[in-house]
Amino acid sequence: MALLAFDGVLSAILSALLLPTYVGAIPVPVSALACGLINAALVWAAGYWTESKRLAALPLWTWLATVAALALGGPGRDIIFGGPGIMAFSVLILLVFGAVPPILLLRRMR
Repeated sequence: MALLAFDGVLSAILSALLLPTYVGAIPVPVSALACGLINAALVWAAGYWTESKRLAALPLWTWLATVAALALGGPGRDIIFGGPGIMAFSVLILLVFGAVPPILLLRRMR
């Protein structure tokens, strides 16, 4: 379970850093979509190893905590989320696409 929780942290970091991917001049948040699938897979794997929904949600909780920590400014007021246009809503896009699939999976568990 600790490895799955750590994978949730890695998923948050990689998806946040790859979020401002552009195709030409258009921002395409592909990492947010991939992050939702990865988080659902992590929650499914955790649910396979435990019968508790609370414990199965551990990768999702670590993912949410990491995204929250990344949303805060860094020591030099560096920011991960932000930018012009749609990228101003990047944290909301990441939260919706990254958290909804595992939440739906948790609701369907026994």
